[in-house]
Amino acid sequence: MNKWIVLALLVLGSFTAPAQHRRNLNIKYFGLTLHPKGDDNADLMPLNPDGKGYFVVNVGASVGYEQFFVPDKFSFKAIQAFYADCAMRFAGFTHFGVRAVIFNIGRHSLNGGLGPTLVYRRNWSELEGYNLSTSFFGGDPDDKWQYRMIWYAGEFEYNYQLSDRVDFSTAFVPGYPNIMSLSFGVRYWLKEKE
Repeated sequence: MNKWIVLALLVLGSFTAPAQHRRNLNIKYFGLTLHPKGDDNADLMPLNPDGKGYFVVNVGASVGYEQFFVPDKFSFKAIQAFYADCAMRFAGFTHFGVRAVIFNIGRHSLNGGLGPTLVYRRNWSELEGYNLSTSFFGGDPDDKWQYRMIWYAGEFEYNYQLSDRVDFSTAFVPGYPNIMSLSFGVRYWLKEKE
């Protein structure tokens, strides 16, 4: 229960931070999933060019909102993603976290973040040939959804400034040894409130 209280305070804090602090929206193509050890269910993955599940293309997007509470140093970030997973079934994740700017040199910056993430997908048990015993996700075979709550999910985000308000942005989620993901898109800086 205490985790939920902390999470609620983090989210509320991101929307009540002082107006002079920068904030942005980011939209990314959710893009490429890497399974470092391959995947026993690779035969169920149509966009799996290597045939073993090491690299799988996903089709979808994520939308994020970031609010700095210490200018150019620390921020809160919320992300919502919807996509077709490795088996081309509806999936998504919801993330809230704290970010820190690791470096900011010229047009280049790197941020690192940590926070809870709920990952969910339509249940693969409905698919013929699905090997449930190797699943990263929870849920029973009769459930409509499979899910996994990750309390300490991380993200690295590289940004390249294209203009005063727009950055090219790519994110890497290092979920080793099970799932790592790569996405890319834009980060748009909102006008500061007056």
